[in-house]
Amino acid sequence: MTTKVRKVHRTSDNVLLYAALILVCVGTVMIYSSSVLIAADRFGDEYHFLKKQIVFVVIGLLAMIAASRFPYHFWKRLAYPGIILSCALLVILAVPGAGSTVGGATRWLKVGPFSFQVSEAVKVAVVIFMAHYLTKKADHLKEFFRVFMVPLVLISLIVAFILLQPDFGTAVIITATVLIMFFVAGGRVMHLAGLTATIAPVAVFLLVRESYRVQRIMAFRSPWDDPSEKGYQIIQSFISFGSGGAFGVGLGNSMQKLFYLPEPHTDFILAVLAEEVGFIAVALVILLFAVLVVRGFMIAFRSDTLFGTLLASGLTTLLALQGFLNMAVVMGLLPTKGLALPFMSYGGTSLIMSMVSIGILINISSRLRNDGDTREKA
Repeated sequence: MTTKVRKVHRTSDNVLLYAALILVCVGTVMIYSSSVLIAADRFGDEYHFLKKQIVFVVIGLLAMIAASRFPYHFWKRLAYPGIILSCALLVILAVPGAGSTVGGATRWLKVGPFSFQVSEAVKVAVVIFMAHYLTKKADHLKEFFRVFMVPLVLISLIVAFILLQPDFGTAVIITATVLIMFFVAGGRVMHLAGLTATIAPVAVFLLVRESYRVQRIMAFRSPWDDPSEKGYQIIQSFISFGSGGAFGVGLGNSMQKLFYLPEPHTDFILAVLAEEVGFIAVALVILLFAVLVVRGFMIAFRSDTLFGTLLASGLTTLLALQGFLNMAVVMGLLPTKGLALPFMSYGGTSLIMSMVSIGILINISSRLRNDGDTREKA
């Protein structure tokens, strides 16, 4: 039985919006600063990456505005088509020669002059599907086989295709996000604990069966044992952080971007920020991400429907995990992994899907219930 909400706030969350926009602005500046020499060397145009990123930013802003205007219930209609399309794209990507391979990983499909990273869209599609599915099954969440089996089989299939790319980090993010959504929906802790206990040894097996993953773990434990090979990337990141100190060496004055730090405009953009603008800037970025996460979960738990709660918590979890894992890797707190820093790293698909997530969160925030009001199920 559905209980109607008595009062609804119509003001969207401007704090969330401003935090995301500041991160995008900082990221765009740092993409130019960190890529200028690489762009000139590879393409003969120091503005190559900046120009493309500006196009991505414009598309992302338009996508965010559109997502913020659609009533968030609209996304229910795309739950099943989205997950089916995601599976189809992952199958296409697994066909030899169909995708673009960069650094040994096949994660991109070519769309005209641009590359489309399939897994970035898949993550959002999984969240939308799970939010819709768990809302429909809200009265049966204590029944494991009735509720858990369908999404577990489907998500396992998606994760398996992502591991084929290979992309272990994204597989972990999707799995963790789905488990958190089960918990937020009201699933039994014992069921979640059992699933986690089952998944953990599989994850360990996948880590140790690939030699390059073992090498990354060993480099993480002691990068100075092989500073010119396995430990090279993280050592260069350490040097960036150490050189920057509290206030940095000045915007544009990084030495590590001079072909020392590999791909400084993507996964390790935070290291260049640390060197050029210092620890103060890094702390600001961490604070902005913290604001995003806190505001995202505030929106989730004050949503006027269960679907809104699950959708907001899933999207916020995606942004939180991606941001945390990227920053942890760059600071040497986790083994090296190719994950973009949301809103800041160079790349169109990641930025656009992050902005779409913010747009959806803004729309959900425009229908927040007052304290004490009752949440609807759908």
